[in-house]
This record gives sequence, structure tokens and C-alpha cells, in this order.
Amino acid sequence: MKVAIMQPYFLPYIGYFQLIQAVDKFIILDDVNYIPKGWINRNRILVNHQPYLFTLPLQKASQNKKINELYLEQDLKQHSKLLKTIYLAYKKAPYFEFYSILEEIVHYPKIQLINYIEHSLQKIMIYLNIQTQMIKSASVYQNQHLKGQARILDICQQEQADTYINLMGGQALYDKNAFAQAGIQLQFIQTQPIVYKQFSNHFVPNLSIIDVLMFNSTKQSQFLLNQYQLV
Repeated sequence: MKVAIMQPYFLPYIGYFQLIQAVDKFIILDDVNYIPKGWINRNRILVNHQPYLFTLPLQKASQNKKINELYLEQDLKQHSKLLKTIYLAYKKAPYFEFYSILEEIVHYPKIQLINYIEHSLQKIMIYLNIQTQMIKSASVYQNQHLKGQARILDICQQEQADTYINLMGGQALYDKNAFAQAGIQLQFIQTQPIVYKQFSNHFVPNLSIIDVLMFNSTKQSQFLLNQYQLV
């Protein structure tokens, strides 16, 4: 069985969804400390031909809190503002019908951050017909005392995984020999160059999956999902 383990990101770039699709089980690491100014509650879209950072406001966010201890600000105006920004940015995009899915995502009523992000990932997975099973780490493994590679290995062993796949950034964190000694193949997913037409501007890469789905049909987006290699 192939497994991937990642912190939850809100509407992340296509590489995150490539990772989800590449495995049998995707584990959301929700019982680790929140990283301010990371990608957990922020991402970028295209506004006036430039990358624009949007953020989900959180209640009393702190790096001393676990991700699953965080809650969204109960401010519906912020949700409406985000949707309006997306609407104005993409209303002339060829596949703007995806906006209706975004309305369901942004207006999701649960305010616990992990549930809100999990729902958003599931909606995109359904839209792209990604069949991977997704679970949250806090609900299963009871190994929060372990850190870093030791915890990842323990989760893989509990799942009886034969392969663990990570994004390329994990090359500095994980040792293939340590995984091999545990009977697990360690692989990294390398996204191939992805370019598509964004209005008339020079292509801006690595934006939120929103951008991909506004400018590409479902079929073309599924094709882009497969533009990677495992190393």
C-alpha cells in the first residue's frame, strides 16, 4: 500500500493533489503545531495578472497550538469578501462554473479549521474523481510523542505500507536507508513543468488549485494531475 502524510493546506497547488492521487491512503497530519505564515490557511490566486495572497482568518492562532485546536474567525463578511475576490478575478475564465464548488467550500458551516480544510480537499477530490482514502492522524495513530521521521515511519508501519511518498521538499528530512530497513520504499513526487493559458498574461506557476480548475476542463485538469514522476 502506498501512503502519503501531509499537513492540511487550504486549496493548495496542484502538486498537493498529485500527491493525494499517487497514493492509496492520504493522512492529514492534524495533531502537529500550526505554522504561522505557511500554507495551512493561505494560498495564492491570479488577480490582475499577478499572484495575490488570500488568508483564512483564525481565532487566536499560535505556533503553540495544534492544527486541530484552531478555529476560523466567525465573520461571514470575510467569506463573502474572499468569494467576491475570486469572482472578480476569474469571472471571464473559460471554466468559471467551478465557482459554484468554491461557494460550497467557502460557506461550509463548520469553523474548526481541520474540518473546514478536510471538506475543501474532499470537494476537490470528488470534482477531479480522485479515489484516495483520506484520514486524520489524530483520530488513529496515538503516536504524538514521536517526532519527524520516527513518527512518519511509525504511521507507515501501523498502516503496513510498502511505499511512502512525499513532496520533493522532504528530501532533506527523510533517509531512504532508514525506510528501507523498515521494509518501506521512500519516494518523492516531482511535478513536471505545468503551463496553461491564463487569460493573456505571462504564465504564473504554483497558484492555488483554483487557478488550474478555472482555466482547464475537468479532463485537462486530470491530465495535468498525472504530470509527475516518482524519484
